[in-house]
Amino acid sequence: MSINKVHVKRKDTVMVISGKDKGKIGEVLSVLPKKGKVVVKDVNVVTKHQKPSRQNMQGGLVQMEAPIYSGKVMLYCEKCKSVTRINHKVLEDGTKVRVCKKCGETL
Repeated sequence: MSINKVHVKRKDTVMVISGKDKGKIGEVLSVLPKKGKVVVKDVNVVTKHQKPSRQNMQGGLVQMEAPIYSGKVMLYCEKCKSVTRINHKVLEDGTKVRVCKKCGETL
């Protein structure tokens, strides 16, 4: 069993490029590499029925984000205000950083 590689990380800003939420921009809340999915804030919001529990005494209908396939999201660069692919660059001190292919900004 191999673990799939996902091109985005937690706390990245991404834009949805296909599906019902196409064009929405949000922050990646969690990454599920085994399923190849990501959870993005305010994207793919579903209504879930929850029973009353200690944390949620009321219960009822709860709005929450559901995972979407990572291929449907693309990294969003704040500087050039567009979606972009990433390039890797090694700095002088030896650290490897992700760089926007369009404007060269460090992500």
